[in-house]
Amino acid sequence: MHYSSVPNTYEGFVKAFHPRSGLDLNFYKQNQMQRRIMSFMSSHGYQGFPEFLKALDEDKTLFDAFFKHLTINVSQFFRDTNQWKTLQEVILPKLTQRKTSLKMWSAGCSGGQEPYSLAILMAEHFPQVRPTILATDIDENVLKQAKDGIYKENDFVSTPPAFLQKHFTPTDKGYQIKDSIKRMVSFQRQNLLTARFETGFDFIACRNVVIYFTEEAKEMLYQKFAESLKPGGILFTGSTEHLFGMNHLGLKPMSSFFYQKQA
Repeated sequence: MHYSSVPNTYEGFVKAFHPRSGLDLNFYKQNQMQRRIMSFMSSHGYQGFPEFLKALDEDKTLFDAFFKHLTINVSQFFRDTNQWKTLQEVILPKLTQRKTSLKMWSAGCSGGQEPYSLAILMAEHFPQVRPTILATDIDENVLKQAKDGIYKENDFVSTPPAFLQKHFTPTDKGYQIKDSIKRMVSFQRQNLLTARFETGFDFIACRNVVIYFTEEAKEMLYQKFAESLKPGGILFTGSTEHLFGMNHLGLKPMSSFFYQKQA
């Protein structure tokens, strides 16, 4: 393509980037997203959007680094300890009553820390219940890390040491998750904003994913999550993501950051 035909504007870049990446940046708040893009460009020495777009087309490593920068993959095992405690002590005991299986989904799973945390929690505290855990993300590179299941020391800041010893094997690259946990999770690439969702979930975790979404994109996403949950199912959100004014979706607060779909 003629890169000179791409206007040197944020809007022009958004339009040209969409078909290359599948990522429609119109769903994201412009101020924050434009800041993130400009900071990446200046730190890599690019002045204008046409020049930057050309470089993204020619350099896959740069494209992958930029995509990861945009999709904000920050995660840890058992991140936000108090919320995982609530999940273990309050939410899951209610969800698992008189059940032998649970259908669970980690939406925007990043490098796999969240779905594997779920799997460990289920194995440790609810061994009588068999979970099916779906984990999805838009970034193929973080999904590869998730499938490899190798993590560094700083991924375990919030992890009980006993869990680290029991469910991981130290290797020269870090810590490898054991197959007994790995087998509980299946990973898929998915764009949350455009994909059709499966239904019948007992539990959906979508945490720290919607921070940069526009209000319209959030509303659409939470609507889709509500439709994907079974009556009585739970949506688990991030620590800055309160669902104000979402009563019309049939999601009722159960505890901070946990919302139950009404029967």
